[in-house]
Amino acid sequence: MMITIILISLPSGSATNHQGILSKPSSPKTFVDDIAVKTLPDLLFVGEDCYGLICRVWILCRINRGGSGCYFQINTPSLLPSFLMLFLPTIVALIVIYHVLLFACGFPCLLTLLIYKWRRRHLSMYDDIEKFLQSHDNDLMPIRYTYSYIKKITNGFKDKLGEGGFGSVYKGKLRSGRFAAVKLLGKSKANGQDFINEIATIGRIHHVNIVQLIGFTVEGSKRALVYEFMPNGSLEKYIFSREGSVPLSNEKIYEISLGVARGIEYLHQGCDMQILHFDIKPHNILLNDKFVPKISDFGLAKLYPTNNNTVPLTAARGTIGYMAPELFYKNIGGVSYKADVYSFGMLLMEMVGRRKNLNALANHSSQIYFPSWAYDQVSAEKDIEVQEDAIEHEKKTTKKMIIVAWWCIQLKPVNRPSMHKVVEMLESDVESLQIPPKPFLTPHQMPGDDDRVNHAKLSDPPNDCIDSSYQFGR
Repeated sequence: MMITIILISLPSGSATNHQGILSKPSSPKTFVDDIAVKTLPDLLFVGEDCYGLICRVWILCRINRGGSGCYFQINTPSLLPSFLMLFLPTIVALIVIYHVLLFACGFPCLLTLLIYKWRRRHLSMYDDIEKFLQSHDNDLMPIRYTYSYIKKITNGFKDKLGEGGFGSVYKGKLRSGRFAAVKLLGKSKANGQDFINEIATIGRIHHVNIVQLIGFTVEGSKRALVYEFMPNGSLEKYIFSREGSVPLSNEKIYEISLGVARGIEYLHQGCDMQILHFDIKPHNILLNDKFVPKISDFGLAKLYPTNNNTVPLTAARGTIGYMAPELFYKNIGGVSYKADVYSFGMLLMEMVGRRKNLNALANHSSQIYFPSWAYDQVSAEKDIEVQEDAIEHEKKTTKKMIIVAWWCIQLKPVNRPSMHKVVEMLESDVESLQIPPKPFLTPHQMPGDDDRVNHAKLSDPPNDCIDSSYQFGR
């Protein structure tokens, strides 16, 4: 605020009231506080003039009783604060109105943009699926059904058999009277690639140990796969202790393991393209009415030329506990069909032990990782008692399965056999097999003193560890 003081001469006889206090001006604009007024000597007159946003306050007073001079003060407020004080409510109101209008107009536009992008992405996914189906129309065995037919044979999706990583499975009955398992795929995070993977792999092959894909449906976002029905469910409920589950004999477990090995061997070498499953685990091994195993769930599967020694992957795929270490540690070897071999080895160990390979609740720390504990037991020439009253033949079969599993779960891919050699080993006598080096879970695992010799053998040629008839290779 600027204050200007001007000395003005007044004509003689300028009047004031007898108390020496402010006289009420003739103008209605009187603006000085009584307290402030009384602090000024001999006031004559106080007033104010306003011109737009600028106001002037002036005061007349005597310098002394006999004189005629007086001071005139002009107070000029700053223009900006006055402007803001005057128009602040209007400005606030305009800002509020602006944001209300922006939200009212912008939110529908944003919503429309998101819907457009969502529809474009999903329409692109549907187009990719349709292009794939049209381009492979001649070499696909499954039948294409309508969604209404799928809904009809499942009685409106009422009888739910289970749920997997890519959707729920329902029981259905085909027009022929044959029962089927219908997998209703949920929202895909891979642009329908899981659906294409299933059709591209088991849609063109047939093997006794691979679940048969009978048909499929795809109508926009509605996608379903129709498989042969497996009345005994998955292997998972038979090898892990569950209330009400029927235990399988050692011989039946061995037969199932051999069937699974043959199925994986066929995927790797039985077609013009090698099919890598990447998700071999008990949950994905289904059993028919005669307990014949069938490999299922090809949502993560990949097709590669048979001459590919390694395959390119942008990200690790599979289930923790069954995934090969090279999917995480690139320095131990490239990703290849040996990843399925590792998964089968972990599956085989769980089939033998009837427990998870990793068990943090084990009674002893040495039993936390079952393959390591079993290795110590066999090295000490102790039997691994899985079933009471097991005969000698069953004990030998169990030991054979364990030795094969150890070879399959070797840390480095180069030290693992192919599935063809795995089948040969499972069909051989246990006396012809050599015990492999002790398998380690990670490259950073520190072996104990008694394991250092075995650890050094990991770099030895495979045929130094096994009979010559079981040399590794394809």
